[in-house]
Amino acid sequence: MNPEKLVTMINQIADFHRRKPAEAAAAEIATHVERYWDPSLRRAAYTHLDSGAPGLSPNAAAALTLLRTRDTAAA
Repeated sequence: MNPEKLVTMINQIADFHRRKPAEAAAAEIATHVERYWDPSLRRAAYTHLDSGAPGLSPNAAAALTLLRTRDTAAA
């Protein structure tokens, strides 16, 4: 999937949680992505994160970092 589309999608999720404390928001965003995104989309998002995360909101970037830790631990 196009990285810009992934950024838009995860930033929309992050925007929904914008009024929550950063740590809680990141955890809820990560849980949403874990439940509803195909693993291939998550891997594409991790690649984008590794490239400097252009366009990602801070909460979205934190959520992807948290989720990657969960995915790595589960593997």
